[in-house]
Amino acid sequence: MNENELFFRTIQSGNTENIKLQLDRNPKLVSITDARGFTPLIFASYFDKEDIAKVLLEHHADINGKDASGNTALIGVSFKGNLALVEMLLKHNANVNAQNNNGTTALMYATQYNQEAVVDVLLAHNADKSLKDLEGKTALDYAKEKELKTIAEKL
Repeated sequence: MNENELFFRTIQSGNTENIKLQLDRNPKLVSITDARGFTPLIFASYFDKEDIAKVLLEHHADINGKDASGNTALIGVSFKGNLALVEMLLKHNANVNAQNNNGTTALMYATQYNQEAVVDVLLAHNADKSLKDLEGKTALDYAKEKELKTIAEKL
């Protein structure tokens, strides 16, 4: 197993102290990608590793780095509903309106997965409700499609 693979395994294990040691030994690990194009920050966020995401941000991880599908950490975590991670990423200036390769935004994913609290936070950080994905749909279109009345009213 090479150093990059070990780093991603350590992230998944949740061992924050080992992450710090590995970054101290090789600061460039913060910018590597895995086979799917995941950055360490995207990977940590996806697996709800808040403490590790915080360490990665302290080591200057690219807050808006994208995976092979064009997803940022914020886009990737928005459908899961981890409010603490969403707020942490936004506090570190994550692009609230970033779009992946399909044009999908964090707001669209949060809407599609009925993550009302995430929708609220994204809107409070000026998420653009008018953005459309490659299908020409906005977050409101998805809310209506899924009959999510409360979210639709906010959009």
